[in-house]
Amino acid sequence: MAKERGSGPSRLIRAIAPGRFPHELSWLIDNPLRRALLDPDTLAARLPIRDDSRVLELGPGSGFFSAALARGLPRGHLELVDVQPEMLAKAKQKLDAQGFTNIGYTTADADLDLPFPDADFDLAVLIAVLGEIADKESCIRSLRRVLKPAGFLAIHEHLPDPDFISFGELRSIVEQFGFELHERLGPKWNYTATFRSTGKLSA
Repeated sequence: MAKERGSGPSRLIRAIAPGRFPHELSWLIDNPLRRALLDPDTLAARLPIRDDSRVLELGPGSGFFSAALARGLPRGHLELVDVQPEMLAKAKQKLDAQGFTNIGYTTADADLDLPFPDADFDLAVLIAVLGEIADKESCIRSLRRVLKPAGFLAIHEHLPDPDFISFGELRSIVEQFGFELHERLGPKWNYTATFRSTGKLSA
């Protein structure tokens, strides 16, 4: 995939426009004020996580939410997957400094089939990232494959993200791939939707 070009003001404009968030501006998404939209511990509490779960976080950026997820997995595993290796390097530096040993890091493109075996994860988490992915259907199909039977897919969307996906649009994308709604929390502009695999792939 071609590297994005530009620097300075053009990068800032790109950061608030639709599409992939540039790793050079990761400090913007690490801003503590982001907790006013969604605190990482609040998000983790919304998810169906057991202490031995295998969890895939797709598009974690520099790991703003990852520590809260990893803390809930003392006997489990968190795998961070991002198309930008620079983002993963920043996340790893941050999480290593906090002493986590239950986290893996994989560079992969969500538009392509994910490099994991079938039925490998209990839960997949996407936080304000699905709208950045060009082929959303391919991404959801791949996530469905790597989730265990009756596994969960959790997607959080919020404004003012320029790639925001409404709940109605999200359901129309996700449910065609053998998922059914488990729970939705939060207002329509800042919500977490959790879907459960039905075991039947309808698309």
